[in-house]
Amino acid sequence: MIRSIIPLMVTVLFFMEPVFSLFSPITFGDELFTLVPRFVFIFLIFIAAYGRKKDAIVYGIIFGLLYDIFYIDIIGLYAVLYPIISLIAVWVIRLIHRHIVTVGLLALLLIAFLEFLSYGFASLISLTTISFQEFAKGRLIPTIIANSLFVMMFGWFFNKVLEEKVIRRLNDMM
Repeated sequence: MIRSIIPLMVTVLFFMEPVFSLFSPITFGDELFTLVPRFVFIFLIFIAAYGRKKDAIVYGIIFGLLYDIFYIDIIGLYAVLYPIISLIAVWVIRLIHRHIVTVGLLALLLIAFLEFLSYGFASLISLTTISFQEFAKGRLIPTIIANSLFVMMFGWFFNKVLEEKVIRRLNDMM
């Protein structure tokens, strides 16, 4: 059972993202705010922190490619960014304490990094015409706020599930 829980959780999170995208954009006064759920990406960071590096990379490639196929027009962008940023998370986690708060903050920083990269790429190939200020105010900040709520609600659960898997794997080796 524990062996299949991680792929099941990633798959459920992948299918939850478009459901939460239905709440976006939000109009507040005259402003339009776009919330981009990054549930799979957050879980990948938790896998990179508490699980195996290989798992984070494999899930990053698979679900990045699925994200590219289902949600955007450019095949390969997220299939490359998800595993690369997962590797960055592994590298950073080696340098800092593997505490749930630091992993959550790292996930939010890497979401901002992912958003900057995707905006930069879209600007580079002229897929977007919004200015950086509009991007930061209308998409980046609301995305960080929405995903921080997700991390606060589910980070502890992700931590416990992944630690249980690691403990079980260690017990099986002995």
